[in-house]
Amino acid sequence: MRWLITLLALTVSVAPVQAHPAPFSFVDVRIEGSVVTFEVVVHAFDVAYELGIQPPNRVVEPGGLGGRGPRLGALVRERLAILVDGQRVDVEAWSEPEPVPDRQSVRLTARQELSDLPGVIDVAADMFPYDLQHQTFVNFYDAGELRSQAILGGSDRSFEYFVGSRQGTMAVIQKFVPEGVHHILIGPDHLLFLIGLLLLGGAIRRLLLVITAFTIAHSITLALAVLGVVSPPGSVVEPIIALSIVYVGADNLLVRDGRDMRVWIALVFGLIHGFGFASVLREMGLPSGALGWSLFSFNLGVEIGQVAVAVVVASALIAIRHRSELAGRWIAVAGSVAVMVAGAFWFVQRVFFSGGLA
Repeated sequence: MRWLITLLALTVSVAPVQAHPAPFSFVDVRIEGSVVTFEVVVHAFDVAYELGIQPPNRVVEPGGLGGRGPRLGALVRERLAILVDGQRVDVEAWSEPEPVPDRQSVRLTARQELSDLPGVIDVAADMFPYDLQHQTFVNFYDAGELRSQAILGGSDRSFEYFVGSRQGTMAVIQKFVPEGVHHILIGPDHLLFLIGLLLLGGAIRRLLLVITAFTIAHSITLALAVLGVVSPPGSVVEPIIALSIVYVGADNLLVRDGRDMRVWIALVFGLIHGFGFASVLREMGLPSGALGWSLFSFNLGVEIGQVAVAVVVASALIAIRHRSELAGRWIAVAGSVAVMVAGAFWFVQRVFFSGGLA
């Protein structure tokens, strides 16, 4: 990422303004404790278009803006949104635009003193809407070091940076724990796999071992996939997840008085489910400076969601078996058949209608 941004910046500095070959702007965010400074560099062509200055190269000449500096500051204030810990910060005191002739650009700066140390800073930019190709390069400097970079443009209009501090760590936890809970609760295939493992009931200790095995397994492959060590395509992973659900239902029907293999089933197939979780986590955009905490928090959220579901399902099954052992057995059989049918449906859907296993 850094070499690409550097190359593009060099391109901007040597390109002729008249053809507008470089539709880019740059935002540097520098974090020093509770003080955040911003530097915005915009191309002379865009400034000239917005302020009605011709020819565009007048923008970088002394006095070229002709008193229009406040208008440019107002434009930046309107189109560059800064959120700190979810609250918008209204940056008012933008400096007078400073010409940067060697880059055919102008620079504005602002300094904002916050009431407390920030945890997460979100930058949203739509600097020049008239230019659909325009991109804004955002650099985050934390304690004097470049920590993260992003390119905003097209459908990507915002980027959040988690500060490398205790407040930043808490912000990561506060975001990714609920995301983990949310994902497990809206993921019917993962939930059905888990419910299938619980249908036969058993001692609390046994059920906890099953849930723990599933958590350990999917945590391993989730980390490997997010870190790019192993990343099988979703067209392979999703059909196998569906087959794992079919297998759980079939094992429940065939186990009879045989050995209970649910811990091993959870462990083996949990490795596959971890790759499914990873696809969701990658789409969320993980903070590069807090990968460990984001992975831990997401897994913790998934575990909380799993335990909540397991407590409800296991408690209901125990209550039913306490009242009628026969009813408990029938529910286990009917539930296992339903699990198999759902898994088979998803397998057919994901292979033949979504281009899976290709």
